[in-house]
Amino acid sequence: MKFFLIKYKKPIVITMAIILLNMIFGFDPRFTIMNLLWLFF
Repeated sequence: MKFFLIKYKKPIVITMAIILLNMIFGFDPRFTIMNLLWLFF
């Protein structure tokens, strides 16, 4: 489990940040899709 968290720390943190920003500012599909594409490619 610790190895998993170390390996995927950046994607997990960024995903949490995207969710948090969507909750604060309201859901913006374009913003979310751009961030997810940037995260995985």
